[in-house]
Amino acid sequence: MKAVVCRSPGDLVVEDRPAPGAPPPGWALVAVSHVGICGTDYHIFEGKHPFLAYPRIMGHEVSGTVVDKGDGVALAIGEPVIINPYLACGKCIACRHGKPNCCVKIEVLGVHRDGAMCEQILVPAQNLYPANGLSLADAAAVEFLAIGAHAVRRARADPGARTLVIGAGPIGLGTALFARIAGLDVSLLDMSTERLGFAESELGFATLDGSRQTAAELVQDATDGEGFDVVFDATGNTKSVQSAFAHVAHGGTLVLVSVVKDDISFSDPEFHKREMTLVGSRNALKADFDHVAASIRNGAVPMAKLVTHRTTLGQAPLDLARWAQQKSGLIKAVIEVG
Repeated sequence: MKAVVCRSPGDLVVEDRPAPGAPPPGWALVAVSHVGICGTDYHIFEGKHPFLAYPRIMGHEVSGTVVDKGDGVALAIGEPVIINPYLACGKCIACRHGKPNCCVKIEVLGVHRDGAMCEQILVPAQNLYPANGLSLADAAAVEFLAIGAHAVRRARADPGARTLVIGAGPIGLGTALFARIAGLDVSLLDMSTERLGFAESELGFATLDGSRQTAAELVQDATDGEGFDVVFDATGNTKSVQSAFAHVAHGGTLVLVSVVKDDISFSDPEFHKREMTLVGSRNALKADFDHVAASIRNGAVPMAKLVTHRTTLGQAPLDLARWAQQKSGLIKAVIEVG
C-alpha cells in the first residue's frame, strides 16, 4: 500500500509499505478515507517533537471504512467510522478510573506508532466510532475538535462565564467554538491579525489583538480590570502559558490545553490570593467525540469554513512541507486518501 513516511526531519516521501494483515480478535482493518494534518505532524516533519522515533507514518485525525474485522468485533463490514487515535492499555490507574485519554502507557497513532497517512490501518475496535451520518470528510475533523470540547468540559464553567481563549490556531478555534456551544461568553487573543480577522469575520468571536497592545493591557481593558472567569491557553508557548495566570479573575480557572516541554513557574501568592483552579487537559474521551459529532450534525460547527486546504496522498509530501512554512490562510488541511 502507499504511505506517506517521514524518514527523518525534513524528509517526507511516499513509499510502498506492506499492507496490514488480517485483523486479530478485537481489531478491525480500516480503509483510510481522510486524514487531517495537525500541528503535531508539522512538528514531526520539522524535527521538533521530543519523543518520536523515525521513520514514522504520521496521521491521527482519521476517518475511514471497515473492510475486515477480527473475532468479537460488532462493527459491520462497510461501516464508516471515526478513529480515536489514543490507544490505551485498559489496566493502569487512569484507565481503571475511566480516563484512557491519559493512560500511563498510551500510544497515539502517528506519534508513538505508525498512523494513518496510508491506505489501510489496523485499529482496536474499541477505538472506532460509527460516523452515524457524518460525511467521511467531516468525520476526520472530529478528533481535533474533541481536544477543545474536552478542555471545555474539564473547565466546568457556568453558562455566561467570561472566557478567554489564547491562541487562534485550529485547537484554539475548536476550544472557542465548544466554549460558545457550552454557553460561555468567549473572546480570542492572538498575535496574528490574520487569524483574529478570520475568528471575528467568519466565526463571530470577539477578539483581542496582541500585536497592538500587551496581553495584560488587553485583558484589563476587556474585563474592567477583573480578569476572565475562565482562561484556556492553546498556544504551545511557554511565555504565553506563564503569562496566562495573570489573566484569570479571582476565583477563576486556567485550563492548559496545549503542552510545552519547559517547566512552568508562577507566583504562588497570586495563585492563592485568587484561589485559582489550574486544570490540565489531555486528548479527549469518547463522550467528547460523541459531542463533537452531534454538534457537526446539528450545524453548530461551520466545517466548510474550518477546512481551508486539501491535498492527496501522493501530493501530501510537497504540500505538507510547503504548509509548514506558508501559514497564510491555513486553518485546517486534510488529505483525501480514499
